[in-house]
Amino acid sequence: MSATAKRIVVEQAGPPEAMRLVEEPVPSPAAGEVFIRQQAIGVDFIDTQLRSGLLPAPLPTGLGFSAAGTVEALGEGVTGLAVGDRVAYHYPVAGAYVEARAVPAERVIRLPDQDMSAEAAAGALFRGLTAWYLATRMRPIAKGDTVLVHAAAGGVGLILIQWLAHLGAEVIATVGSADKRAAVKAHGITHCIALDEEDFVTRVQEITAGKGVSIVYECIGKETFERSLSCAARFGLVVSFGWPSGDVDPVKLADIRNRGSLFVTRPTIAHYVADPADLREGAGALFDLIAKGTIKVTVGQSYPLAEAARAHADLAGRRTSGSTILTV
Repeated sequence: MSATAKRIVVEQAGPPEAMRLVEEPVPSPAAGEVFIRQQAIGVDFIDTQLRSGLLPAPLPTGLGFSAAGTVEALGEGVTGLAVGDRVAYHYPVAGAYVEARAVPAERVIRLPDQDMSAEAAAGALFRGLTAWYLATRMRPIAKGDTVLVHAAAGGVGLILIQWLAHLGAEVIATVGSADKRAAVKAHGITHCIALDEEDFVTRVQEITAGKGVSIVYECIGKETFERSLSCAARFGLVVSFGWPSGDVDPVKLADIRNRGSLFVTRPTIAHYVADPADLREGAGALFDLIAKGTIKVTVGQSYPLAEAARAHADLAGRRTSGSTILTV
């Protein structure tokens, strides 16, 4: 074990340049912990919200919740893992932007395929767990159900559209610009709406013959939320799980009644994988579908740990497609 490790820290919320690369001592794993030498780190939009202060957090703070690497040491009492195992983890304490880290063993998943690259594992886990709960824990998906997925070319979106199609749903996808259509259509999605070219409400109503969709997966926020409500069918569900364009305005109960007795929810992955058993179930389902070839993980871009600011700027600027990772 190395005595020190480089990590990204935010001492004052602000733009991407607020992130600083520092070198600090790393403690040996405590009882029940696993010390992981990291190789790839997931970069997610929530990281940009913590860094900017949009989501308040005690400062200074680390960033990142998921990474992949190799087990280098085990704390007392850890079973089921061994030094040398290749693993990935999701841990709801920000701090994954680091070269090496000790995390609770209950948050660590031994990769079923030990030959899977760290880049693919880090690109898959956080986003794949998000897709898992969205596809399987919101509302049962029946064969033939029509759903709308915004930001379908993003890290979560590309996994989610594959998962929903696997469950039998007819997927209508939106992308920010026409140049991102190809990434979505490569997974067999025929209905792909470029927001810079078409009005998505009109197209959804055309595609569904005016019925609307049973579920709207809304992850853009202020720019699209109000119109997304107009895409939902009677008794439809609108899942607001992201808001990069700004948080949505308050929803009036009378409005969602008048639109068809709709259901609206604002979920967070933290609740759906809070129990380690749920984390293992979601990760198991994800890696099983990856092994079968049902879900293909696209790592669209990677950056060295020291260039985390550039990764954040590209993500916030919507210049990314698929998963974004940092490499160590």
